[in-house]
This record gives sequence, C-alpha cells and structure tokens, in this order.
Amino acid sequence: MTVSPQNSSMPQLDMAASELDSSDRQAILDVLDSGRLALGPQVVAFEEAMAEYVGVKHAVAVNSGTAALHLIVRALGLAPGDEVLVPSFTFAASVNVLLYEGLKPVFIDITPDTYNLDPEELERRRTDRTKAVMVVDVFGHPAPWDELEAFADKYGLALIDDCCEALGSRYRGRVLGALGAAGAFAFYPNKQITTGEGGMIVTDRDDVAGLSRSMRNQGRGEMGAWLEHERLGYNYRLPELSAALGVSQLRRLDRFVAERQAVARRYDALIAGVPGVRPPVVRPEVDMSYFVYVVTLPQNLSRDQVIAALQERGVPSRGYFSPIHRQLYLKTYLDEVPTLPVTEEAAQRTLALPFHTKMDEAQQTYVCESLRNVLAEG
Repeated sequence: MTVSPQNSSMPQLDMAASELDSSDRQAILDVLDSGRLALGPQVVAFEEAMAEYVGVKHAVAVNSGTAALHLIVRALGLAPGDEVLVPSFTFAASVNVLLYEGLKPVFIDITPDTYNLDPEELERRRTDRTKAVMVVDVFGHPAPWDELEAFADKYGLALIDDCCEALGSRYRGRVLGALGAAGAFAFYPNKQITTGEGGMIVTDRDDVAGLSRSMRNQGRGEMGAWLEHERLGYNYRLPELSAALGVSQLRRLDRFVAERQAVARRYDALIAGVPGVRPPVVRPEVDMSYFVYVVTLPQNLSRDQVIAALQERGVPSRGYFSPIHRQLYLKTYLDEVPTLPVTEEAAQRTLALPFHTKMDEAQQTYVCESLRNVLAEG
C-alpha cells in the first residue's frame, strides 16, 4: 500500500516494497526464452539453494506458505480430532491448515516482550490428545526454541515451524527452518525475498519431503505416469518463473537482511524520542531477520484512531495481529473462547509502521514525528 503525500513536504510512503533489480528481470526473461514454464530446472535450483542456505537435506517448493504448512501437517500424519497447540497471535494460515485436516487448534497465550509462544502456557494447555505444536516465529523473531524442544521431547510431540516471516533469522546460531520436524517459508512481496507468490518446505525428514513432493503434484508418484496418482494431492506446484525469481533473490538474501536490520536500528533510535512507545524487543540469543517493524503503543489508546490520524498525515500503518480466536469464522470450530490476556492486550496495542529496504532516514523521521504528534494530540 502506498500513501500519496497531501502536500509537498510529505514524503511518499509505501507500507512495504520488494527489492527487484535487473538480475531478477533477466532471470524471468531467461525462463520465457527457454519455453519451460512448469516442472523445470529453476524449481530444482531454488530447492537446492534453499536447502543449502537453511542447512537441511530437503527443500520442497510450493505456491504459498499456506500450502507449505498444509503439506507438512498432512505429511506428519496428524489425524482428525488431534490437538495442536498454536498461538492466536498469528496470521490465519497457521490455524487454517489445521482446520483443513479436522484437527483441533488449542490456542496458547504469548510472552509480553517478543509476542511469541509462552512455554509455560504450553504446559497448562497440553492434554493427552495433543500431538503437535505449531510454532510461529512472530515478525521474524525466533520463538524460544530451547524450551519448545524440551517440551516436545518430554511429551513426544511434533514441532512445526511456521517461519514464514523469519527467513534469515537464527536462534543461538541455528538457522530457522532447520528446527523442528519441518519448517515453512513464504515469499509474498512483503517478505525478505519474494517470488510473487510462493512457499517452501524445509526438512531433514525423508518421509515429510517425499510425501510433500507427491502431494504438491496431485498425488503423483516420483516415477509414476502423469495420469497415475498414488494418493490424494493438490496443485501446489511453484511455476518456473517464480522459482527463477526466487533463485535470483536468494543470492542477495544476506544483503536484504542486513538492510532491513539497518532500517530497524534507525527506527529504534527514532522511536526512543516518542514517549510511551516501545520498539520491538529482540532477545540477545537471536539474530532477527525483520519481516515487519511493529511497535507497542501506550495503554488506553485507540489504535484505530492512531491509524486513521497517521493516514491523514500520509503515513500508512496497520494493526498486527487480529487474534485468530476472535475471528468470526472460528466460532464454528471452538467449544469455548479461550482466555488469552497477553494476546488480547497485544492485539489492541501493536502497530506496524512502514518498513522495507528502500526507506531512508528522512522518511523514517517523518513517520516517527507524525506518530509523536498524533499521540501528543491524544
């Protein structure tokens, strides 16, 4: 989303923006010239490059992060009625893929600093029917993986890493995507790298990779005929054009991550001059690859009014997240509405500011001055 300036003194601000260059355009043109638009070498190259970057045996390209999560859930063999612990403070896909398979999402509250899963809440909400945890590395900040792995080992649970927002992040030096049974990345245009639409499963498990490759391709076997299908599957394939863009973008991922971190550091310094607003908390054991830059507003404010007032000043902003357990469609699936006080408060106070690698200091200064003025005016 782009907000146009209302007067010449306002900079034009985009909420998010992809970084595309001539190498990306050439990669796409090369595919067009080849005439091979599907099931070709670019998908294989993208998968190999992602597996090497993350440090896992397998990467399986699909057409969205949602598709990646869905195939992981199916490949793990979770059965209807099984419970999966999952945060409500997340994007809907983290929960929807469970509902697709008749699983029961059990919503878990979050910590008040990073807004990731609270390990103590996992213990409180686990039952004998719990089979897995959907871990979400919120905004690119790694979840508390030491505690999560200990919890999963204690009870024999599968850990699914929804790291769709966290490509390039590390937890105690370990690259996200290499933790848990499998991880899912997404490449929408506001992510660290983009393929337009696209996703990737990363895993060391041969069974998860093999089943995912089959299911993304209508359930075909690896060596089977085109019209022979071994299992129920989907058309979750990633096109060659998207894969070629992914290969080109992935070569520059480390630069993109560094640039996003630099933008975040400038914001941190500027937000320090806005009374009552808390910048993102980054724990010392993590290296954070920022997906978005989310601040926490003072209590007893209307975030919607702040968003509207910023919009009048030419500054786009968004509330992150609207809790999934409060979404209207979830009423059909919930026996009762859970009590999640930290989630509820975060949902009222968190605000995403414009954030991408192309932002300069003047734009960020204007954003923060606008926020300070809006809050001062009450």
